[in-house]
Amino acid sequence: MSEYSGFLTTARAAALEAGALLREKYFQTTEVRFKGEINLVTEADTAAQALLFDRLSTAFPDHDFLAEEGLKEIRGGEYRWVFDPLDGTTNFAHRFPFFAVSIGLERAGSLVCGVVNNPMTGDVFWAEAGGGAFHNGNPIRVSETADLGRSLLATGFSYDVWTTRCNIAEHERLILRAQGIRRCGSAALDLCFVACGRLDGFWEFKLSPWDTAAGAVIVREAGGLITDFEGRPIDIYRPQVCASNGRIHETMLGVLKSV
Repeated sequence: MSEYSGFLTTARAAALEAGALLREKYFQTTEVRFKGEINLVTEADTAAQALLFDRLSTAFPDHDFLAEEGLKEIRGGEYRWVFDPLDGTTNFAHRFPFFAVSIGLERAGSLVCGVVNNPMTGDVFWAEAGGGAFHNGNPIRVSETADLGRSLLATGFSYDVWTTRCNIAEHERLILRAQGIRRCGSAALDLCFVACGRLDGFWEFKLSPWDTAAGAVIVREAGGLITDFEGRPIDIYRPQVCASNGRIHETMLGVLKSV
């Protein structure tokens, strides 16, 4: 048994339970509220967050907690759970079945394990520091694509894109260099798809810690590279994220910095 296996087992069970709740609510009429012009929250977000907090805080009462829907219990503990109960709320509200439960764990500021579950597809990804990355129990590795022109990338756009046009120019520059770009609406799943080789790279501006905490561990343990746009090691409290198989990373960063 590894150092973090107990944490990972609890997180995986919680992610599956929260995913089952989201799947049930997906087929029901859902209340939708607006936190901004295009930023949604649903009753499913809050119900899943309450479930996750209950399971994790019961198992680990001395840990800290940070989550999207206003949860912040920071007491300076060694461990901090950073999670998004529903990454891809806009997709969920529109019945587009690409969303996930995302749970990451930090130890003294270092990411040590993560779980991402898409309850609509049955895709469950997880990883722990030094233990490798897995998809539904099978080991995963990043792709070996070394040419940006043969690469499939993904990105996302911030909630203020209407006014800031953030990432419009970068998207235009990269779509003229890559084989293709997808915009699926869940950063957590995009990172997992980089980890398992379905995507070769991903970038996005203005992400929050709960968007990337789990996926960053999974990419790293699958042999990928995840940094900010300057090439510095990932810090989930900085909003820029570039993840790749490592082989196209410098080229991606060069294009992003050229805009």
